[in-house]
Amino acid sequence: MSLLSRATFKPAIRSGSLLRPSCALSIANRILKDPRLGDIGRVIEDEYAVIRDKYAHGLLGFDELRLAGPAFRGIQYWRGITEALSQNGIEVITVAMPATGSIEARADKLGESISEKAHGKSVNIIAGLDARYMISRIKPSNVKVLSLTTIASPHRGSAFADYMFETIGPTRIKNLYRFLELIGFETSAFSQLTRQYMNEHFNPKTPDLDGVSYYSYGASLEPTSWSVFSLSHKIIKRIEGAQNDGLVSVNSSQWGQYKGTLVGVSHLDLINWTNRIKWYLWELTGSKRNFNAIAFYLDIADMLAKNGH
Repeated sequence: MSLLSRATFKPAIRSGSLLRPSCALSIANRILKDPRLGDIGRVIEDEYAVIRDKYAHGLLGFDELRLAGPAFRGIQYWRGITEALSQNGIEVITVAMPATGSIEARADKLGESISEKAHGKSVNIIAGLDARYMISRIKPSNVKVLSLTTIASPHRGSAFADYMFETIGPTRIKNLYRFLELIGFETSAFSQLTRQYMNEHFNPKTPDLDGVSYYSYGASLEPTSWSVFSLSHKIIKRIEGAQNDGLVSVNSSQWGQYKGTLVGVSHLDLINWTNRIKWYLWELTGSKRNFNAIAFYLDIADMLAKNGH
């Protein structure tokens, strides 16, 4: 989870203007030919293979960038992302969040951390359900949130959570928390991530707050048979009938202004957890690099800056 303090510029997600015309046309043609991609918004494919100089330009006006990961303490969760942002002139402050616990408990902690570390500055947040709850329900008095950007967050729940909760049960499933956290899944109170809970309880009671801009991204993946996401991907696709990143469907990821779908990207790729190994193998084999989480997050900052947050 990250918090971006406001200065002259602000951070957000990638804007469509960075798509090359030829690339955009190719993508559009593929959408028309592939019915699976008809409802996932703008397709983002091969756009974050390299870091482009222009990404850094919009970041120079930021005072600070604060990052926090739900599963790993601070910088470890974001593997190289905070370092890259620091190298672009942004002071990075990490905030430790509880790995487990209810959405409400995590939201309380988030609000306390922002109040303590933001020092009254306006902030942009890159986070998930806990941030939505904090903004809508807790509303810390000394915190001004300008925007919330969510990336592959289960706003409408996950069929994988349904499956795990119903098949394994609420007691035994606690033993799987550690593994699920390692692969980037918010384990909160697991029942809170079911589709029924999110659609019938959480969303109706957690309306968007006026004055806050909401952005979101989704991701889709076709995992190999030996991938850690192979089973969960099949479960989500079978039950929801939707493209997904192995944990969250594209449909569930959409909230506020949907910025697009990252194609061929897993939940782990989104936090740069797999990048180091993949990039090493790509160097050895000369293969094409198709996603760089660091470039993606730098572009989030660039997008937010261009949107005036």
